[in-house]
Amino acid sequence: QVQLVESGGGLVQPGGSLRLSCAASGSIFSFNAMGWYRQAPGNQRDLVAAITRGGRTNYADSVKGRFTISRDDAKNTVYLQMNSLKPEDTAVYYCNAQQLVLAVPYDYWGQGTQVTVSS
Repeated sequence: QVQLVESGGGLVQPGGSLRLSCAASGSIFSFNAMGWYRQAPGNQRDLVAAITRGGRTNYADSVKGRFTISRDDAKNTVYLQMNSLKPEDTAVYYCNAQQLVLAVPYDYWGQGTQVTVSS
């Protein structure tokens, strides 16, 4: 079984920074891609950033230049560095891991961590 545990969320003022961590129960080499999604009240869960096994990254337009996704293979952990935070970044952030099994993608999710950007 796969378990993803997020941490690092909290309350921060506009313009501030936070770093989210997602620790996997096993080697992240088993995943084709990992990423961060977020969901605000009344909204759908949307992709924020993703990183593939090969290191290719992808970001939502709203966070380009402000957020950076990275990984530490030795710690089986993926990070999301969030700078220049805005109130509209407020949401529950979920870690996602995608595994390809016999060419069929399967998604795993963490329980989420709350990020609140407010003055």
